[in-house]
Amino acid sequence: MSETHEAAELPPGPLHGIRVLDLSRLVAGNQLTLLLADFGADVIKVERPGTGDTLRHWLEDGKELFWKVYGRNKRSITLDLKHAEGREAVLRLVLGAHVLVESFRPGALERLGLSPEELLEANPALVVARVSGWGQTGSMSDQPGFGTLIEAMSGLAAWNGFPDREPVLPPGALADMVAGTFGAFSVLAALRHAETTGRGQVIDLSLFEPLFSVLGPMAAIYRHAGRVPQRNGSRSQSSAPRNVYRTGDGEWIALSGSTQTMTERLFAAIGRIELVQDPRFVDNGARLAHVEELDAILGGFFGQRSLEASLRLMRAAGVTAAPVMDIAGLLDTEFFRTRGVVVDGPDVEDDIPVAMHQVVPRLSASPGAIRTPAPKLGQDTDDVLREVFSTDELEVLREKGVCG
Repeated sequence: MSETHEAAELPPGPLHGIRVLDLSRLVAGNQLTLLLADFGADVIKVERPGTGDTLRHWLEDGKELFWKVYGRNKRSITLDLKHAEGREAVLRLVLGAHVLVESFRPGALERLGLSPEELLEANPALVVARVSGWGQTGSMSDQPGFGTLIEAMSGLAAWNGFPDREPVLPPGALADMVAGTFGAFSVLAALRHAETTGRGQVIDLSLFEPLFSVLGPMAAIYRHAGRVPQRNGSRSQSSAPRNVYRTGDGEWIALSGSTQTMTERLFAAIGRIELVQDPRFVDNGARLAHVEELDAILGGFFGQRSLEASLRLMRAAGVTAAPVMDIAGLLDTEFFRTRGVVVDGPDVEDDIPVAMHQVVPRLSASPGAIRTPAPKLGQDTDDVLREVFSTDELEVLREKGVCG
């Protein structure tokens, strides 16, 4: 893993000078603001006194590892938004902010007295990113929308898994991560608009639509071809061969021959070049129609060889193949080491660094960086609120329990 660096040694980042108020909870909002923070934005997490962001309570081995990764490069303040003074504090902070991110159920922000109209009246150039399960409009806008429900209804679960088994939900917060990444892009687009016009706007970001959009042309396939994409295991419904194959030593190799040239290389590598002329496998359409037979041939070949021998042969032939790996094996690979995929991030609570993903994507002239560790709950409350409240006012807020 690469070495960590002191924040003072790092360039400020291309989003330096952009201030983001993050009122969101859980994964999508934190993914959105993580991307902005990694590239230099001043992200201020506005958290509930005493409890904070839900990610702080997703513990692994007793540690806040989710928060430590997705809270990096951010600052934390505590405000109870149910107090009128908490609302007033947000409105004062909005005056100096460029972006506000929230993930309450639609209507909740309005009930708090912080509607987009009120926020934009306070700061007409503000970008308000609203993250919700189903969006701010539509017949399901008032329903709770955790990622699991989105992954179920979007078509993902019905498409994922094996045809003779139950639909399969992804093991992680996929819908949230996809939405958060789309959200970061939408914020930058809205900031560009504000930069050129002086006018802010509201971003209506559902978890549903970003995930649905990355599942491919499902609607087009159904409307125009009358076909509902079915669960197909690790096979592809658009190209063959594509699958995972068990090797002779009990490991697994993943392989894709999604172009004709790649498939011809594969047939040559396994010593079956004659398959190029076999009517069952002569082109992609034929291979899809006879995929069971094709997989039987490939499965038999790899089943007689170790994973190492199989990979060596495929790589020598220029065939697109890779081992199926878990994180335990992946961390020790030469690729991880030479690419620097995982780095040692600082930890505000412990001298032991936290392994976390490197900043992505990688920019040559204005790269992002891990500058500061994920903050303790409310550790920056005084520094931030002193910008908009006097010492006496801040003391009153503490006495009323508005902030920690």
